[in-house]
Amino acid sequence: MLLRLTAATAALLFCVQAAALPRESRVPGGIALLPLPADSADSISATLDGKPVFVTRNTDGSRTLVVGIPLTATPGPLALLLRNGNATQEIRLDVVAKDYPEQRITLPTQQHVTPSDENLARYAREAKEQTAVYKAFREQSMSWPAFIQPVAGPYSSPFGLKRFFNGEPRAPHAGLDIAAPEGRPVQSPAAGVVAQTGDYFFNGRTVMIDHGNGLVSMLCHLSEIAVKKGQVLKPGDIIGKVGKTGRATGPHLHWTVSLNDARIDPLLLLPARAE
Repeated sequence: MLLRLTAATAALLFCVQAAALPRESRVPGGIALLPLPADSADSISATLDGKPVFVTRNTDGSRTLVVGIPLTATPGPLALLLRNGNATQEIRLDVVAKDYPEQRITLPTQQHVTPSDENLARYAREAKEQTAVYKAFREQSMSWPAFIQPVAGPYSSPFGLKRFFNGEPRAPHAGLDIAAPEGRPVQSPAAGVVAQTGDYFFNGRTVMIDHGNGLVSMLCHLSEIAVKKGQVLKPGDIIGKVGKTGRATGPHLHWTVSLNDARIDPLLLLPARAE
């Protein structure tokens, strides 16, 4: 998937204040930071499972690989392929086990637990649309972007929970839930381009933002969407309002972050705070 930007729009989007690198946590659903040698080729790149990795330019001129570790990763060595000029080499990082807690949720109906054939077909179409955004890679020579929390509120469901709906096991929680009243404005967490919007079976009204270099935010369960596909955003721009659409027991914002098509813990992008 390609997003076409004018030169002026691209300059506006990527002339943003560089942020400190995200916090490193080499666990499933975490981030690994791998500094690159100072004499690396300008064209140096890396892939994980065939998917391009974010190469960030730091304020001191150095560069770092910022690698998203899939939530499904098995603890142990994880291999990346590094291309430095004409040379190719394998580099490894060790993934440490993390035991995520369980969460049991009771929904008032079974339609979002055991969907009908019609809703399963709908979900398959919608998942394909979302996957295309996650797999897109708009390469940019850029520093790691500054992130803000998209809506004020306590963290109600952390990332990585092993989830059970009405007693039935389902996929782990691949995002962060932030409790907030219905109608509260939701901000873009970083500079980017609106890559997709939709009203989805599980996610409800949703906005997907491409921040560049395979870094994507998805903001779900909105009551209203205030942006359009292709719109350029600055951090803090309003993209919609908190709601409870889709599979939700009450109003909140679900925020998923994907890096090299790996779902990672959004808290690693924010300054640590006491809860």
